[in-house]
Amino acid sequence: MPSSYSDVQKAASREKFGIWFAWLCGGIIMLIIANATKDIHIVSAITQTLLVILGILSTIAAVTMTSRLNRKAAAARKDVLDDL
Repeated sequence: MPSSYSDVQKAASREKFGIWFAWLCGGIIMLIIANATKDIHIVSAITQTLLVILGILSTIAAVTMTSRLNRKAAAARKDVLDDL
């Protein structure tokens, strides 16, 4: 028996919260690392470059995962509405 739309929506909301919470924690950790290496010039430049690249990649991953969850919830909603 398929899950109800409400169950899928709640699960998707929890997953989205987890995704964005992890993204925020990662961003804070990156800022701490950048601040810790700011006095070592070459390390600071390399670190900041890597952190910008990783920040962009993690943002793309979070948006992609959120979009997939939204599509899954929409498909579940469609299934529930078709059954009614």
